[in-house]
Amino acid sequence: MSLPELASHRAAGLLGPSLIRAVLPSAAPKETSAPVGRDARLDMFRGIALVMIFVNHVPGTVYENFTNRNFGFSDAAEAFVFMSGMAAGLAYSNRFRSGSLWAATAKVWARARQLYLVHIAITMASLAIFAAGALWFDLPELLTKNNVAPLFQKPLSTIIGIPLLSHQLGYLNILPLYMTLLLITPLVLLAGLRKPWLVLSASILLWAVAGQFRLNLPAFPNSGGWFFDPFAWQILFVIGLLSGAAMKAGSRFIPYHRVLFAACGLFLLLVLLWMKVPPVGKLGMSGLSALSQAGLPFYITWFDKTFLALPRLLHALALFYFLGHLPVMQRLASSAIAAPLRLMGRQGLAVFSIGTVLSMFLQAVKSARQPDPIFDGLILGGGLLFLVALAWLLTRTAELSRSKVPSAP
Repeated sequence: MSLPELASHRAAGLLGPSLIRAVLPSAAPKETSAPVGRDARLDMFRGIALVMIFVNHVPGTVYENFTNRNFGFSDAAEAFVFMSGMAAGLAYSNRFRSGSLWAATAKVWARARQLYLVHIAITMASLAIFAAGALWFDLPELLTKNNVAPLFQKPLSTIIGIPLLSHQLGYLNILPLYMTLLLITPLVLLAGLRKPWLVLSASILLWAVAGQFRLNLPAFPNSGGWFFDPFAWQILFVIGLLSGAAMKAGSRFIPYHRVLFAACGLFLLLVLLWMKVPPVGKLGMSGLSALSQAGLPFYITWFDKTFLALPRLLHALALFYFLGHLPVMQRLASSAIAAPLRLMGRQGLAVFSIGTVLSMFLQAVKSARQPDPIFDGLILGGGLLFLVALAWLLTRTAELSRSKVPSAP
């Protein structure tokens, strides 16, 4: 791989991402004003993202070498945040077009509150898993990983930091970012429904300011800031939000154009060659190095994940646009082979939260073993089968609940 292996590249797994039921859109873009219906592609992509997250969150397996982060600059985190914004636009934009402003805002913030509670729950469950591994299975090294150590080095400060979201465990960073972005969603929607391109321009400016001045929310008790800087990552969320709002109205924020589609495809091919063909990667790195020496800042010339550096951002946007307009995806997403992925995508919150806790458990199981195709396949395959079964059970329960006819008085 020509792109340097960064520690942050492993810290949050995905295709995005991620993905939570309210985080991800449940409707397809239409060019007309007809009602927007459910698009199987979105459910499939959510399912793929959840699989990527689960595999990447169990580091040290053979199969993490086949997830999407090995074939491009971006990974599942970018998709998670983009689709989070798109889902918010689809779910909430009509409430801000008409009706009570306070009721619309309360609906968005209620979702943020739910995500906060989920994050705290999976954090505590993960800590319990690591503590049990150290206490009962002689795995004290678990207490030194995933940012768990400060809990024992600075217990009082860390206990304060966890509910404040200033202390986040490794692999559990994405929900605080999304929750924070949901808090500003009402303001962005109010402005974006009237002046979408002005909002996008402001978002781009904020992304650049965050990178230039390293603007970030503070971490505590550790030094530094959040792993996913909200001031930088908001750009993907805002683009998704504006896209979802446009889709809800029966249009597209960035419509299809064959030149743009071809350019995105060529860029994705170039990045793939960069990652997999050493001479191409070396040439690309030399070009970025020259730009850096010419004075361009790191968020333009490097692959920093915290501040969503430009190469990652461009790769993610090109990927979303290209896959979103690729005709074969509709047939693939509607096929029987994609059914498990669609199920997982439709039950995103449960699959994401349970899958995260399960991946923490498998980290403990895997900690003393080297990569092994058979063992890794068994634990990951078993975990994914469990998540598919969970998604099926929840979907079936929801269908039965909707079809239940109230008894006569």
